[in-house]
Amino acid sequence: MQLAETFTISRESQDEADVVQVELRHGDTVGYGEAAPVERYEQTAESAVAWLEQVEVGDDPFALDEIFAGLPPGEDAARAALDHALHDLQGKLTGLPVYRLLGLRRAGPPTSWTIWLGDPDDMARRTERVRDRGFRRLKLKLGGRDGLDAERVDAVRRVTDLPLQCDVNEAWSLDEALDYLPRMAALQYCEQPLPADDPGGPELKRRSPVPIYVDEDCHGLADVAVCAERAHGINIKLAKSGGIREAVRMAHAARALGLGVMLGCMVESGLGIAPGAHIASLMDHVDLDGNLLLAHDPWPGVELTDGVQLPAEKPGLGVAPA
Repeated sequence: MQLAETFTISRESQDEADVVQVELRHGDTVGYGEAAPVERYEQTAESAVAWLEQVEVGDDPFALDEIFAGLPPGEDAARAALDHALHDLQGKLTGLPVYRLLGLRRAGPPTSWTIWLGDPDDMARRTERVRDRGFRRLKLKLGGRDGLDAERVDAVRRVTDLPLQCDVNEAWSLDEALDYLPRMAALQYCEQPLPADDPGGPELKRRSPVPIYVDEDCHGLADVAVCAERAHGINIKLAKSGGIREAVRMAHAARALGLGVMLGCMVESGLGIAPGAHIASLMDHVDLDGNLLLAHDPWPGVELTDGVQLPAEKPGLGVAPA
């Protein structure tokens, strides 16, 4: 899928994104799912397809415990695509949208819009360009490794009064984080300032004036308790956790440990974003703008309303190919 503009974070830039899509049939009913393999975790579209070719799901789309117990290990993005297709199929078979199937509310918090990494003036200009698009939160990509991250936040703050968040994508050292964050105290949170498993994580949590959320540190349910030692909250991504079932478990575990919960995404079509929109009501923060970064979304159906990514009220995930 082609992005509308080059998207830059601290470790890469991209103009297009590869996704994996699954079609699952039960009689005449078809469920669809999508997830974006994450190169950071050595997953590719090719490895996802190879994993999916090994999968057998049986003939009961509601037997999720049995299905997932029999899956091969690894390939979280492919697992998520399968999970999403099963939920889409269940919703269509029962006539319910997925959020109702799960007993959740339709609307979650407003999504942030990502201001990707650039020089301070460029980030301010791009912030001004989205002023009239209805977003109510902005997430700034930091980690320029040039000493200008505080200036980037200041430049954006001068042109907007919207709540700001930041994502450093593992680019700071502990010393840099302790220098930068007191100068960014107006941020709602700072996401993954340190490399995953950095031994300075617990100290940064104690000393930071800004809540710390972790992304690359937190993959699935087994990671949540460990993350409580180094962060105030976790970022759940369906392509990283393996889908809706694991994400819901993670959200409840995080709440039990007093952690904040946010929902992130990759660059995905509406088919990849829709599952997140259906569980967004479980979250404190939502970053579901992946489909909005595309030049053309081939799976419309998620509705951006007053800054909130609302799932369709149709059965299943509620999206269909354009």
